[in-house]
Amino acid sequence: MTERHKMTRQKAELAFSNIQTQFFAKAEAVEELQSITKCREAKTRRLREARLAKEQADRLAFTCPR
Repeated sequence: MTERHKMTRQKAELAFSNIQTQFFAKAEAVEELQSITKCREAKTRRLREARLAKEQADRLAFTCPR
């Protein structure tokens, strides 16, 4: 009976380990996607600010020629 108990426990621990591994893998994937999204948003913000600054400089140069 103890052998059967040991085998059942081993199977349960293996199943739990597999589920836990999948959970952590998914968490890492989500974390990586969030990181990529934050980087993309930061780059977009920088590019937008640069574009708006250039457009403003162009408008000023056009309206106030030297």
